[in-house]
Amino acid sequence: MKKIIIILSTILLIIDFIIKYMVTNFMMLHQSIKIIPNFLDITYIKNLGGAFNILEGNKLFFILISIVSLIFIVKYIFMDRNITKLDAISYSLIFSGIVGNLMDRIIHGGVIDYIHFTIFGNDMPIFNFSDMCIVIGVVLVMYVLIFKGDINENNYSRK
Repeated sequence: MKKIIIILSTILLIIDFIIKYMVTNFMMLHQSIKIIPNFLDITYIKNLGGAFNILEGNKLFFILISIVSLIFIVKYIFMDRNITKLDAISYSLIFSGIVGNLMDRIIHGGVIDYIHFTIFGNDMPIFNFSDMCIVIGVVLVMYVLIFKGDINENNYSRK
């Protein structure tokens, strides 16, 4: 399963890199392209903070948090002897999402965001493929812990 994690993470990182390359090289900062009128735009922004631009300007903090998170994830992957396919998918999503945004912070000084939804006339926060990977991966991990896990007194263990 660890080989699947490496392959899937690599594929996800390549997709993220290609999309961000196209956005940064073929669009101007703050430019917006309508995909589905009044619903979906590609809007190129640089997020200098975390989710919803919180803690804007704390690049070093987010780089350190990302590195610590990656170390934790890699350590956990190698410690987990019973990795299921769902675990492999969730670890790959989270790992590639963190690496994608970390590389943006290091290379571009901030995260490249571009997916912009308007729902019922309200502008939603702009995000990217890496963000989607992280959120989907975390939801899958929570699903496994809640519905596939068995809580005992000392730790969480799978059925």
